[in-house]
Amino acid sequence: MLLLLLLLILSTHANSGSIVKFLPGFEGPLPFELETGYIGVGEEEEVQLFYYFIKSEKNPKEDPLLLWLSGGPGCSSISGLLLENGPVTLKVDGYNGGSPTLVSTTYAWTKVANMIFLDQPVGTGFSYATTQLLDTPSDSGEAKRIHEFLRKWLSKHTEFISNPFYVGGDSYSGMVVPATIQEISKGNDLGFEHQINLQGYVLGNPATNTECEKNYQIPFAHGMALISDELYQSLTRSCQGNYVNVDPLNTECLNLIEEFQKCISGINLAYILEPLCKMASSPRRYIEELVLANPSVPSTDCYTYTDLISSHWANNESVREALHVVKGSIGKWVRCYVGIPYNKNIKSSVPYHMNNSIKGYRSLIYSGDHDMEVPFLSTQAWIRSLNYSITDNWRPWMINNQVAGYTQTYANKMTFATVKGGGHTAEYKPNESFILFQRWISGQLL
Repeated sequence: MLLLLLLLILSTHANSGSIVKFLPGFEGPLPFELETGYIGVGEEEEVQLFYYFIKSEKNPKEDPLLLWLSGGPGCSSISGLLLENGPVTLKVDGYNGGSPTLVSTTYAWTKVANMIFLDQPVGTGFSYATTQLLDTPSDSGEAKRIHEFLRKWLSKHTEFISNPFYVGGDSYSGMVVPATIQEISKGNDLGFEHQINLQGYVLGNPATNTECEKNYQIPFAHGMALISDELYQSLTRSCQGNYVNVDPLNTECLNLIEEFQKCISGINLAYILEPLCKMASSPRRYIEELVLANPSVPSTDCYTYTDLISSHWANNESVREALHVVKGSIGKWVRCYVGIPYNKNIKSSVPYHMNNSIKGYRSLIYSGDHDMEVPFLSTQAWIRSLNYSITDNWRPWMINNQVAGYTQTYANKMTFATVKGGGHTAEYKPNESFILFQRWISGQLL
């Protein structure tokens, strides 16, 4: 009886969007329009997906609508909203305990686009299930759920149906976004209610083929002077370019890979310019307090400081009330739910990129060139495998007469760009990433 009552309460509050005027930690009213809410998906809407919607600061009636997915799988879209491309961010430097502070940013993608930040799959961020799910979330399954979410969201926000629509994301979203584009396109072709004005997608350091990406870590490490010429030459000769599924009888290759691992053991793969354990400017006692308040974060000597502060903020009851989170829907909030039940059933998203190219959708693929998790070399390799001719040759793209990265455009309307000095997400070079996006979304040359 109590369970039925709880489900009734939850379903009563779900499927609705609410305007947020104030956020704990931010001084004064919000200088942008923020709506939060849930959209139920599934046969009985048993999955309640939580979203943040921010209207464009420029011209919301005509500006593009961008659905943003964080990676993981299992990373909350707060990662994008508060740490990468949203209009506010957590003030990390100088944090000295207590409630975290939010400050305005100068690099929000919402300056030129309406944005939906979506917590998916279920169990991520504030998204929850009203019943025990029979099926484990998967790459292909999420593409369908996101498609369903979008059509239901647009049915409640019909004023945005005609806006140019894009899907964006970074990291593991590289597996899900191309499949989502294909699902939306199929829905349009089948004549689903509300023809979505689908134009394309944008991906940052996208996971595309895990084995390929791991194989390119060694050439990347050599190019970045993280390993010696001698070790690289030996690895190339002995392993023949295959560093992942090594023949167990090839002991020479295995020993060389072990030597390689020792060389990079102190490297932050997401951003090789930063230490593996980034020390915060705050006194250690505050870090320890945050760890005690967030037991879901692994207990090691090194902490992801932004994970801890964002957890401290999102687990505050006043924050949940401000965001209109349904009471009792989730327990502890974590930025990235590492052990989320999930089936990674898309082994390579390259076929989806090919299908989307055939349909004529635009795409921007960008890589922070100091990311070793998804090295730009592996991204360039799968783009080449599409076998499209080059329409704009490799050249620098500039900001204030300074090289901000390099770019190349292909006949399938795909633009590849590097962000010089960038890491695994836009968090490391937010200003440059914003200018890159702003130019591309408006149809300008980079």
